[in-house]
Amino acid sequence: MKKTYTVSIYTENNIGLLNRISAIFQRRHINIESLSASDSEVDDVFKFTIVVNVTETQIKKIIGQIERQIEVIKAFYHTDEETIFTESAMFKIKSELLFEERQIQNIIKESNARIVTVNKEFFVLEKSGRRAEIALMYRELKPFGIMQFTRSGRIAVTKTEMPITTLLKQIEHKDEAAFAKSSL
Repeated sequence: MKKTYTVSIYTENNIGLLNRISAIFQRRHINIESLSASDSEVDDVFKFTIVVNVTETQIKKIIGQIERQIEVIKAFYHTDEETIFTESAMFKIKSELLFEERQIQNIIKESNARIVTVNKEFFVLEKSGRRAEIALMYRELKPFGIMQFTRSGRIAVTKTEMPITTLLKQIEHKDEAAFAKSSL
């Protein structure tokens, strides 16, 4: 049975790695629903967060292949129930509507959106939350004319402690010790 999984991949920050990781999904004809990349909690370690809808058997095979990449330190997968996650979106709308349409003001208030900027031509709203919340806000604003829309990939942390944190800290301390030795 297919399920939504959040894949966390801790890596060195090397050129071309994202292409090789996405090729693993592409070869299996698996669509990546969301992808974000960022620094991790440890210096010089990068984190990819990928969301896919697959079976558990498929995700286990994918994790195995991802971990074979030289630059990958460790990869994990978690269900939605095992993670705390959010996405962000920005909506650009004509400024006149902000002041003339009471319904837009209500949408902003009810959705806990934030006005990022306002000028003569347009205003920009930012909404963070679950994908369904962002989709609802999109549907509500669409009749008024959305000039631009963008949504980020999922960012997530696990509800339980990740063993990677300890592993990464050990790597960091080894690197610091090696650097200290080489500086002598």
